[in-house]
Amino acid sequence: MSVTYQSQRVAYPYFVIALLLFLLQVVVGIWLAVHYAVTIPQWLVDILPFSTVRAIHTNLLVLWLLLGFMGTTYYMIPEESERELYSPKLAYVQLGLLTAVGVTAIVGFLFGWTKGKPLLEIPFPLDYLVVVGALIFLFNVGVTIIQARRWTVIQGSLFGGLVFLAVMYLFNLPFYNNLTIDWYYWWWVIHLWVEGAWELIAAALTAWILIKVTSVPRETVEKWLYVELGLFLFTGITGTGHHYYWLGAPKYWLWFGGVFSALEPLPILLMVVDAGHYVRNRRSEIKGKLVFTLASGMAILHLIGAGFWGFLHTLPQINYYTHGSQVTVAHGHIAFFGAYVLLNIMFFYYAMPKLKGLDEFDERRGNLAFWWMSIAMMLMTLAFSVAGVLQTYIERVMGLGYMTAQAQMRFWFAILVVLGVSLLFGVVLTVVDLLTLRPVPARRA
Repeated sequence: MSVTYQSQRVAYPYFVIALLLFLLQVVVGIWLAVHYAVTIPQWLVDILPFSTVRAIHTNLLVLWLLLGFMGTTYYMIPEESERELYSPKLAYVQLGLLTAVGVTAIVGFLFGWTKGKPLLEIPFPLDYLVVVGALIFLFNVGVTIIQARRWTVIQGSLFGGLVFLAVMYLFNLPFYNNLTIDWYYWWWVIHLWVEGAWELIAAALTAWILIKVTSVPRETVEKWLYVELGLFLFTGITGTGHHYYWLGAPKYWLWFGGVFSALEPLPILLMVVDAGHYVRNRRSEIKGKLVFTLASGMAILHLIGAGFWGFLHTLPQINYYTHGSQVTVAHGHIAFFGAYVLLNIMFFYYAMPKLKGLDEFDERRGNLAFWWMSIAMMLMTLAFSVAGVLQTYIERVMGLGYMTAQAQMRFWFAILVVLGVSLLFGVVLTVVDLLTLRPVPARRA
């Protein structure tokens, strides 16, 4: 089986670049953990400060996930619209522009060229190029959908999420002299990206994949998309409130934000459960067991990371002590991995075999990589959490100094270095497998 529309092939370079950036992000993350585990020589710190490495780590995360989303959109839209993409050339121009901006930004960080806002360090001149890249993307996808005149809920959710994602980025452009206002809008970008726009995109892509691999009726998954849209309006926006307490807003925002924020992963989990229920009752065959395994893993770890861990972390009585500690880091790692890393990998495993003309492929390496990465990430989350509880108790309950807490956390960061290397093995296996997909061996076909 190959692709249905030739313009779907523009997705492949997006996937390849995203995978290589993912690999680099994990390597940089291990180096960050080494900073906590051992004393780095000062000359090395002067060359590569912790703040610079962290900026590279987090911006690589955002960049590769976005390139993955864009590639998946370019693969999905022609099939969903039943027509070729409006302009494959524009898609290549956009990829070149965004990749150049990303590389320039990372090199710039090494020389101290940064805006200084955590997670949004890309300096202003490059910000405008990001906006240009986003406009090219929205124009290309939007014109394709409009010309097709075939409107679906999946298309609407995906395009709505992409537009909202681009609009939210605009709040990152101005700098306000009042730091409280500046951070208020900084949370808008960070939170409404991951719990608003990205959730809509994730729900739409998951719904489309489930239709393809389980043959579940469109109306079955689309009903959960309506629920996701409702939660986006009532919980994604309200959920931002769990950050407001620290900006001087009233305490009740913590409760509103914490409870509503935890509800968002539910529709995607219920969508996967519903599709699995359909397959069992109809006794139909799943076309792509690895893709369905990744969808199930994504839904479960999404709920654990963003829902369970997020809810516990944002309870007012807990968040008062743990805000900004390694407990936050634990929540961030498992939430991003479950919600968006596995989402991208799931789609890569669906689309890349077809882009290579493979009817079926050997799924053994992909299965091993999925379980390896998921177990390593769960253990990393536990290690981050233990380090965070230690940090919180020593610094914020006992009132001892920062370095006293760091000394007690070193053991757990040494474990994190080992677990990070283990995660890297799983990532390397995933990247190698996706780039060298093999047909099913003859005796198993």
